[in-house]
Amino acid sequence: MSNIILKRVYEPYDETDGCRVLIDRLWPRGISKDTARLSFWFKEIAPSPELRKWFCHKPELFEEFKVKYLDELRTNEQKQGHINQIFEIALNKRVTLLYGAKDPIYNHAQVLMEELSRLQY
Repeated sequence: MSNIILKRVYEPYDETDGCRVLIDRLWPRGISKDTARLSFWFKEIAPSPELRKWFCHKPELFEEFKVKYLDELRTNEQKQGHINQIFEIALNKRVTLLYGAKDPIYNHAQVLMEELSRLQY
């Protein structure tokens, strides 16, 4: 999993980022396409709009959010396809998964990363 890392989209670009993949459904405020320097935007891998709105980044809802989002990741074909693409790219170069959430712990990117780690082993 060392070839896949997480980073806030608001952090500066670094040449070691490799393939930069935005994993948010919504475009991050205040970021231009030039600044983002994306290789891909996998908006479909993000939580469903209903789940995202329900969670609203409230830490007290995170455990329930995690269960629901993992269910989406494991049962949605489009999300599974993007997971496979991430692994495919990571075979040859680093993949930086970019997210916009302010909270570095209670967000969907952490759940996705945990699922990627589980699937790799």
